[in-house]
Amino acid sequence: MILPFAWMLLGSVKDLGQLYQIPPNWIPNPFVFQNYVNAWNSVPFSTGYMNSAIVTVTVVLANLLTCSMAAYAFARIEFPFRKTLFMLFLATLMVPEQVTIIPLYIIMRNLGLIDTLFSLIIPYALFNAFGVFLLRQFIKGLPIDLEEAAIVDGANRWTIYWRIIMPLIRPALAAFGIFTFLFQWNNFFRPLIFLNSVENYTVPLAINFFRGQYTTDFALLMAGSAISIIPVLIVYIIGQRQIIEGIATTGMKQ
Repeated sequence: MILPFAWMLLGSVKDLGQLYQIPPNWIPNPFVFQNYVNAWNSVPFSTGYMNSAIVTVTVVLANLLTCSMAAYAFARIEFPFRKTLFMLFLATLMVPEQVTIIPLYIIMRNLGLIDTLFSLIIPYALFNAFGVFLLRQFIKGLPIDLEEAAIVDGANRWTIYWRIIMPLIRPALAAFGIFTFLFQWNNFFRPLIFLNSVENYTVPLAINFFRGQYTTDFALLMAGSAISIIPVLIVYIIGQRQIIEGIATTGMKQ
């Protein structure tokens, strides 16, 4: 797992001659740090960073709110066809994204949202079956005595959700938020379908500039890839403890 990552970092400071050398030389000689400057100046990385940040942060925050509310409802509130609806939620995980992309494109076109960031935000900000499942399993592991005590004190469902459930599921929220951040930041397929203008490109589309029809500048491509993963590494390093805790305790009964 570490080997491709190390090859990318080392390749980002090589020239093309060193990258094509056979047998390959792991240690660059000399180090070409100018690749990072050239990569940043060659494609609209600043615009891509801004667009990716807007899309990713918006989707993550919206998912955390809507998925936690749905998870609480499925875990604690009795309503007709609850189990059936939950199974339908889970069934959507088995539908490949490629199956729904054409109908979704038609909807976005009819709404006039093609080539806007809203086409990347709206369809994916309000629904995430994996997030609902993950948070529901975590909530079901919480002692119900806490909610019963809150009801005795006069708390309603919203108060219980916001002041009791949300603080207790922070590890699961952090894990789900990080997974969503990683997926949205690295997503290439959806922006490729919905975006046409360079000023709306996200980071993965900006990196794709280094791939030509006949040749690819692998040195700048690796430098650009290294630049693009900086936010991912920061988020993962900060939240890796929450990921482990959230996954390890999900679904455990107390």
